[in-house]
Amino acid sequence: MGQISPTIQGAVMLLMLLRSALTFAVEPSPVAVDALVAETVARNPELQFYEAEIAAARGGSTSAGAWANPELGSELGHKSVHDLGGNNIGDGPSWSVSLSQTFEFPGRLSLRKAIANRQVELAELGLQQFRAALAMRARSLAYRLLAAQQRAAAADEVSKRFQDLLAVLVQRDVAGIAPMLETRIVEASALTLNRRSSEARIAARDAQFELNQLRGLPISTPVEVSRTHLPLKPAPALDTLLATARERNFSIRARIAELEQQGLRVQLSRNERWPSVRVAPFIKEENAGDRERQVGLGVSIPLPLLNLNAGNIEAAKARETQAEVALTVALREVERRIAAARNAYETFLAEIARSPTDAVQKFRDAARMGDEHYRLGALPIGTYTALQTQYLDAVDALLSTQADALEARQQLELFSGLKLDDEPVAARNTAADQSPLSNPLPSLPAND
Repeated sequence: MGQISPTIQGAVMLLMLLRSALTFAVEPSPVAVDALVAETVARNPELQFYEAEIAAARGGSTSAGAWANPELGSELGHKSVHDLGGNNIGDGPSWSVSLSQTFEFPGRLSLRKAIANRQVELAELGLQQFRAALAMRARSLAYRLLAAQQRAAAADEVSKRFQDLLAVLVQRDVAGIAPMLETRIVEASALTLNRRSSEARIAARDAQFELNQLRGLPISTPVEVSRTHLPLKPAPALDTLLATARERNFSIRARIAELEQQGLRVQLSRNERWPSVRVAPFIKEENAGDRERQVGLGVSIPLPLLNLNAGNIEAAKARETQAEVALTVALREVERRIAAARNAYETFLAEIARSPTDAVQKFRDAARMGDEHYRLGALPIGTYTALQTQYLDAVDALLSTQADALEARQQLELFSGLKLDDEPVAARNTAADQSPLSNPLPSLPAND
């Protein structure tokens, strides 16, 4: 037997290394949901837009509080002096220099500065709201990806069971119509399960694409979410959520800042009824026969006789009224959304509470047991297929309910500004405190 040349050995080793590298790249390490959320909030490219908005607002605040630049003026000419008889008495140059500064009416600069500061506050609120919404979206996508992965795993498990069974059935001699129909039922069930598996994988890829975009990564970057427990604790009382929302909700805080800003604009428009004062010290010299020098102080002020800024005052008051209405509407909208989200959250928690914590494992064991007994001839085909499909339906129902509960919980946190994990137990409902749902929910068991 001939020896393998070193070149061939090197090529084989290189191929093995490339295969290992590709396998490592295709199978990423599982990442926790919280880690994905933190990475998304830190790396999302849209954050730069809101940060630039804050920088622009701060620049406007700096400009609003700045004094107007002084103005330097000068004149240069020639002067000729003649007596009444027309005789030239003297000729010479003349010049003048003045420095003028405009002084705003007292309080005007501070009002402009306050209005600009409210704009900075609005920009900062916009960034905070975007980060909160971004974290909520990233968490939802991560759980959608995890749920889709678990749905696909369960569908693959049952599909493989049907494929193995079908491989056995087609090798048997068909003796009668009943065995043939049973085989067709198994074939149809296998096709249906393949469809469910494909749908789950498509959903997982869609969530992966959007999650990667939010993280600022190429959309094809592989992501695997590690199995996690959802600490879906009971929600605080409605009054607690509403009271907290009035202080922390981003929309309400933004409407309050806008109302304050419009109130300042009304004050500014009233202040602008009174004119600014322009002060200009000057020096003037003429050399025509003799030297004449003047030093003085000039003051100019517009007379508020024809325009008292009534139109701007009326417009500012109208916008202030609009801001008041917008705040009222925002309060009612937030109250409605919080009440609806809390009701949905409690409904989903009650639905989960009615299911045993090991329900999925029980259905999974029943499906496996049904497969074993059907192969032994102790179970009809209808019961066998029902066990398999009901197992998948149970997985889908539990994951969907958990996803809906998580979405409702995140809506509560977003609208109320309250982290439910940080809320003291004393502020929660007494009945809900006794619920077993305060314990983390179980995830889908791993395939054997």
